[in-house]
Amino acid sequence: MDDIQKHVLAERALAVARHCIASRYAGAAFAYVAGSIMRGEGTTFSDIDLVVVFPSLQRAWRESFSVDGFPVEAFVHDPQTLAHYLHQDADSGYPIMVNMVVTGSILGPDIDNARVIQARAARMLAAGPKPLAGADYDLLRYQVTDLADDLRGARPPEEIAAIAALLYQKLADLILLGRGVWTGRGKWAPRLMKKLDAQLAAEFDAAFRLAAAGDGARFLALADRELALHGGRYFEGFKQDAPLEARHLG
Repeated sequence: MDDIQKHVLAERALAVARHCIASRYAGAAFAYVAGSIMRGEGTTFSDIDLVVVFPSLQRAWRESFSVDGFPVEAFVHDPQTLAHYLHQDADSGYPIMVNMVVTGSILGPDIDNARVIQARAARMLAAGPKPLAGADYDLLRYQVTDLADDLRGARPPEEIAAIAALLYQKLADLILLGRGVWTGRGKWAPRLMKKLDAQLAAEFDAAFRLAAAGDGARFLALADRELALHGGRYFEGFKQDAPLEARHLG
């Protein structure tokens, strides 16, 4: 798809978003239209990410539907519920909603407040994730250790591939968050790793491809090397308390 086609696709997506707001979300104060199409990276299979903000709601929700051939993922909020999810993103290390707000095109009557929230989200994104520490850090180190240990020794190729699929996200999180940058799920993990360190990203990808084909040695070595930067394998002494409400009465 060339630049002209991408521009036409983005303009169509923006028109669909305007229609959605007028017909489906009448009364919304503003909306952010985001996603790969709006960034000029979309394909004919890409969806529209729509963050809709009302002055006030009883509760937020999300929904999926199609309009004029475009799949739409809508996240419907008021300013308070949107702030909750923006801060939840910052705490988790996955800036999904933050990115949508920062990169979204603004539609709707209350553009000034939309820009205020967008600027606040941009500052959160620029600040980066919180440092890895505490129980979340311990759990991530344990999860990478546990999955890496599953790759040790002789296993059937299909088991190695299944273990590597689970290890991919956890190891990517440790690599990215451990270096003080945001992490991402799915397609975003390799994109962010490449942005951080193209050589490391290529090594990670090559090792994972071998593991997916049944040879986990290089992926295991990469996991062990990363764990070494965080004090080595973490198994002995790991403890995770269950929540107090984890009790069935009856």
